[in-house]
Amino acid sequence: MKPVLHIEIVQRSQSRANKDGIKELVRPFLMNLVSLCPGAILSESDLGEYHDLKEHVQMITVCDIDNDTEVIASEAVLVYHIYKLDTFGAETDTMTDSSTGEEFAAAEVWALPSQEFHGLWESLIYDTKLKEDTVRFVETAFEFADRGVDPNIIGWNRVVLLHGPPGTGKTSLCRALAQKLSIRLAERFPRVRLVEINAHGLFSKWFAESGKLVARLFERLEEIVADPRLLACVLVDEVESLAHARRAALSGLEPSDSIRAVNALLTQLDRLRRRPNALVLTTSNVTGAIDVAFVDRADIKRRVGPPSARAAYEILRGCCVQLMTRGLRAFGIKI
Repeated sequence: MKPVLHIEIVQRSQSRANKDGIKELVRPFLMNLVSLCPGAILSESDLGEYHDLKEHVQMITVCDIDNDTEVIASEAVLVYHIYKLDTFGAETDTMTDSSTGEEFAAAEVWALPSQEFHGLWESLIYDTKLKEDTVRFVETAFEFADRGVDPNIIGWNRVVLLHGPPGTGKTSLCRALAQKLSIRLAERFPRVRLVEINAHGLFSKWFAESGKLVARLFERLEEIVADPRLLACVLVDEVESLAHARRAALSGLEPSDSIRAVNALLTQLDRLRRRPNALVLTTSNVTGAIDVAFVDRADIKRRVGPPSARAAYEILRGCCVQLMTRGLRAFGIKI
């Protein structure tokens, strides 16, 4: 069986060429390289004398989710993903607390693929194939939906939970995953939105109105997922705050409305995950504090721990390479 290589091509924003035209420009260039190394990133300086290619293509990334061995270009199945990067950044979705009249940020929304997250996937280093396994899971979940697999027999909620200590890249991985899916699933979903909700902020201050605010927030999300050709990736950061709010309410430390707000959020997430074009990504810094009711809803639960010595070395090496690429010395250290 031939190895499969995913070729991700960033088309220049000013280019008006169609995807078939871009593919015809890239194919002979790759074949001329003879061998392809998974993970290779080919920028403008690597395109040599292919002037037409330079005019339309900003960068080419060779990706492989099966192995990391170099392959002969003519002996591989090349799957092309051609896209442009959105440069507008995040839009802040605000709401107003009717009891105080105070306006606050309920969520941030990105159109993907975004320039802001470009290269994020490649910069994340883990000891296991966490990134590859997560991509496979999500692609399989959407394929089940496309094939009409009965969710009552095989339950796939399209809910991902990443947990572990702070600073291990959980939120970054969720963002990078949404970016990767916007590239890989572009034929199925021409439009992708990443909606990032900070659960801690949602429950920390506006208990009196939080239940209503949750409902209003998800009404907006329902408007987004009403378009079947749009993929909505909903990121709920610090999901352990749901458990904290529930326990605080039950112990009498917080208003009972807080537990209603938590239940409202869980109910709305249940509604959202029934949509075939919605994916829920969640993170938690405190593994033992995750609400059991929420854990049961997650299809994939992965711990993201501190990097090993090898992974830490690769992270440091990547930082040094970036500094050297930008013309800064890496203190004479051989990397």
